[in-house]
Amino acid sequence: MRTLDQLLRAAADPSQPLVTYYDMATGERVELSTTTTANWVAKTSNFLVDELDVEPGARVRIGLPSHWLTMVWILSAWNVGAAIVDHDAAIGVSGPELRADEEHRLAASLRPLGGRFAEPPAGFVDLGAEVPGHGDHFVPLDPPAPETLAVDLGGVRRTHADVLASASPVRDRLVVVPGALTRDVDLLAGACLGGGSLVVVASATSEQMARVAQQEGGIPA
Repeated sequence: MRTLDQLLRAAADPSQPLVTYYDMATGERVELSTTTTANWVAKTSNFLVDELDVEPGARVRIGLPSHWLTMVWILSAWNVGAAIVDHDAAIGVSGPELRADEEHRLAASLRPLGGRFAEPPAGFVDLGAEVPGHGDHFVPLDPPAPETLAVDLGGVRRTHADVLASASPVRDRLVVVPGALTRDVDLLAGACLGGGSLVVVASATSEQMARVAQQEGGIPA
């Protein structure tokens, strides 16, 4: 494996969970297998290329909390050769707070199952309305190379090769609380490489975290 767009295709058992998301405040639980994740990534990649003319070298700011959609967007950016950045971006992805000032402003409602906003978000593209209609398969015309920039966060630039070299394989079902985007990047790459999975638990007490870990057969981070 030389580039990050190959992570999902390298899964030993695509039917197994890759990302599970809990929101203890709402009772939401979403589980994505590698196959389902790849489907969302293909749709998002096609959206980026077809609607925004994204090419390798594009810069995407993902302004979402740790969430299953965040993982989809990380993989989608790499899939089209774009870098995940925190400055100088042409594309900004916001949650329901609608905070972005990039040329292309996209918003995710973070409603269950990737649902659209109840009312169209003024000045933003509603990802829940636009992404699902795109194709389930993505074939890049210009795939990323090992030296393609993958991450530019916190003043640290890393290529596809750098992220692969530094990722620690996750072989278990790892239960985590929401964290920084840089951490999510590394954990996701590690889970794909190691055949493990991530369980992200938002709005949880320590007791709830312990209960979820037991239910999911996971290991608290």
